[in-house]
Amino acid sequence: MLWGVDRVDGKMDPVEVFAAGEKGRGLRVTKEMSAGDVVFAEASFAAVVFDSLSLQVCHSCFRRQANPHRCAQCKFAYYCDRTCQRAAWDEHKQECSAIKKIGKAPNENVRLVARILWRIQKDTGLVSDAQLTTLDLLEDHLSKMSPEDLKELKVDVQHFYNYWPKKSKPVGEDYVSHLFGVINCNGFTLSDQRGLQAVGVGLFPNLCLVNHDCWPNCTVILNPGNQTALDASFHSKRRIELRALGKISEGEELTVSYVDFLNVSKDRQRLLKQQYYFDCKCEHCTSGIKDDLMTAVRDTDGHKPSADVVKAVTDFSLQALVKIEEARTKGNFHEVVKICRESLEKQDPVFGGTNLHLLRVLSTASEVLSFLQQFTEAAGYAQRMVDGYTKLYHPNNAQLGMAIMRAGVTHWHAGLIEAAHGLICSAYAILIITHGAHHPITKDLEVIRTQTEMELCLFKQNELVYRSMREAVLSDKPMMHAGEQIKTTS
Repeated sequence: MLWGVDRVDGKMDPVEVFAAGEKGRGLRVTKEMSAGDVVFAEASFAAVVFDSLSLQVCHSCFRRQANPHRCAQCKFAYYCDRTCQRAAWDEHKQECSAIKKIGKAPNENVRLVARILWRIQKDTGLVSDAQLTTLDLLEDHLSKMSPEDLKELKVDVQHFYNYWPKKSKPVGEDYVSHLFGVINCNGFTLSDQRGLQAVGVGLFPNLCLVNHDCWPNCTVILNPGNQTALDASFHSKRRIELRALGKISEGEELTVSYVDFLNVSKDRQRLLKQQYYFDCKCEHCTSGIKDDLMTAVRDTDGHKPSADVVKAVTDFSLQALVKIEEARTKGNFHEVVKICRESLEKQDPVFGGTNLHLLRVLSTASEVLSFLQQFTEAAGYAQRMVDGYTKLYHPNNAQLGMAIMRAGVTHWHAGLIEAAHGLICSAYAILIITHGAHHPITKDLEVIRTQTEMELCLFKQNELVYRSMREAVLSDKPMMHAGEQIKTTS
């Protein structure tokens, strides 16, 4: 039995490594857990910001920043301020020197492998008593990679050696290749402070031991930590938290989902095989649970559309989604709305409310219309999206909670205060489990919940006064758009 040790209060993490059959090693709990419990927290062994966001995201806490502070030496790394920069210096100093010497930063995979190796050479491969495995023991799946993937990996290896400083300890090519394989199938995507966008990738050894299930009993969130206190001794590191989604019995295996559940079972299995090199045999995949809902067609008084009609609308939907993404990438949001409306006209008579093609269009339509401040129409689509998601997702799924939150904010901006408050409360009930009370997202949502509760009380007391006050506020100060900010791409 291997135990983890909580580095904050000295208590033992209630987990142990065990042999999980054909899945290899796994983690299980040694005591019963309840919904919202943090099973364990783990600081990253190493982590880097994505290349595409290196100018916009703090390289220490991974928060998005409008005007970040740039490292004066390498001119590549950016930080919230000097406090974050000082907190990151131990990780960044060798990277800083290497980037400065070659004149540019390599890609994120090369940077991550280099950070891992600098950490190993400094602290060895086992950096604390809480770490349950070494990086040497993690799977790299090099033998299962396609020739094309292996070719790309070898290019990264060559770039690594061009980047690795001569003064650093030499590392063999086999081990470097092993680490590239490890991050390919074990790297954890890090989101920004609002959970709206993937901004980086990190390696968390203990998390690598948690196996996949399409209907998991845990979720993983990134806690960005806190570097705002003047006294650095009160700073906390960025870390992942493995949180229980419901009751987990003593001795039960811990699982997370490696892919979004909103794909039919054969598509999830294909994605898992392609990225993680295993055949998913979870109950939801083997039994095709909810596949019928995800491909549902409309049933009107016992009459369903013909197979030919369903196929035609499905083909149309797939083509429309491509066009929507192209228009969105170009920043042509009015064209996005036009295509969405045309798609819904064809989909509504044919698809059921939980059909994935329909839900994807509803999600995009509500999001873009909110950005365009057409909140009433956006709210209608958002409500339909939430109705569908609720029938498909695990009731405590973090993505469901985020979707309901965005729908609630959209209804709030549309002046639909009763529905808005109900959605915000539903989202809060989920996110308090998946993210905890102290996460920035939950804190923001608590502020919104308090505001909508006050507005709902005023609405119930005197609707006319509420409407008048709302109009006055809107005329003086434009309302912010709801949900995730949509960015144009040049």
